[in-house]
Amino acid sequence: MSVHDGRMLSRVDLDRADWRRSSRSSGNGACVEVAAVGGLVAVRDSKHTQGPALVFPPHEWRAFLDGGLHHT
Repeated sequence: MSVHDGRMLSRVDLDRADWRRSSRSSGNGACVEVAAVGGLVAVRDSKHTQGPALVFPPHEWRAFLDGGLHHT
């Protein structure tokens, strides 16, 4: 998987990622799985584990978890 961080493109190997599903998952199949890989956060669809994954720097993932941009 390729990742663009605004400066460079690099490969992220997700073959050995330790994927985790939220404990709040309802079991209806509408879930995502998350893995920490090489200092990044990877996210994939739990129904399509062989499909694409999105990869984020930790600060962007934290912003998503915190509700995105904060307006002052």
